[in-house]
Amino acid sequence: MSTYRVAQVAAPDGPFEVTERELVQPGDGQVRIAVEACGVCHTDALLIGGALPGVSFPEVAGHEIAGRIEELGDGAGEYGWRIGDRVAVGWFGGSCRHCGPCRAGDFIACRTLKVPGWAYDGGFAEKVIAPVDALARIPEELTAVDAGPMACAGVTVFNGMRRSSARPGDLVAVLGLGGLGHLGVQYAAAMGFEAVAIARGPEKAGFAKQLGAHHYIDSTSTTPVADALRSLGGAKVVLATAGSSEAITSTVNGLAPRGELVVIGADTAPLAITPAQLITGLPVIRGHASGTAQDVEDTMAFSVLHNIRPMTETMPLDRAEEAYQKMLAGKARFRMVLTTD
Repeated sequence: MSTYRVAQVAAPDGPFEVTERELVQPGDGQVRIAVEACGVCHTDALLIGGALPGVSFPEVAGHEIAGRIEELGDGAGEYGWRIGDRVAVGWFGGSCRHCGPCRAGDFIACRTLKVPGWAYDGGFAEKVIAPVDALARIPEELTAVDAGPMACAGVTVFNGMRRSSARPGDLVAVLGLGGLGHLGVQYAAAMGFEAVAIARGPEKAGFAKQLGAHHYIDSTSTTPVADALRSLGGAKVVLATAGSSEAITSTVNGLAPRGELVVIGADTAPLAITPAQLITGLPVIRGHASGTAQDVEDTMAFSVLHNIRPMTETMPLDRAEEAYQKMLAGKARFRMVLTTD
């Protein structure tokens, strides 16, 4: 029996260990992917820590997968997929297709969304079996290392921005310049928005401008973030990629009337927003999560068109523990990516 390697965690928050699994055939409507790269996302920590319901151990995380189809299950070819096709799988790892949201066409809101690493083994492995509706075709212009992060980090900020109320010329602020935010600023500039980057420290101003930001706000300055935004006319949209409720809250009063706060960065602490703020400023506050396989394809196509790429640091699969700890400590070069070379 053939085997393949996975980097798994045997118990909640335990260390990674590289071990071998027996190779299995994909089922009906599934494919087996030879993984070439998989990004390390901060949300993986919720799975590795057992914080989400239904996570079982040993846990194989990873939902920023890029590779090639190496085996088709029954019926998979009917959807146009072929052995050798380059594909990405992100947070959207398949849907049930029959719950209320799915029947309404809102597949990312599926009540039993099949997230890789949660519903089935994720991409910290040499092989992954995934349903065909999770597959996004990778353009020739993108490497696997570029495409993996696009399937979660990229599509999340791209969708969050294009589905917001902002229109070309509007002031759009991106809170945070990390794995999500550095892509968000690039997308904001490419979509024709007046882009504002918000991050900690004056030393990041030059980098923000390199990404395409028209303005930079240092959140450690004596001028409150909301005041700085208002001095620019108020933000039509704030895309909050930083995982800090305090930082997200600080932007609300900087929204223009009926401005929109789109929350992407995950934090378990509550936002300190009062009813008075909602009534007087009339802001719209909403959360946003990822996107479907088609959204991932849209993200990659837009990225190719505007030469937008994630900034990545790669490590081989057998250094998964090192890559994960570097991501947790905030010392990664924006996006850690595991490779199977």
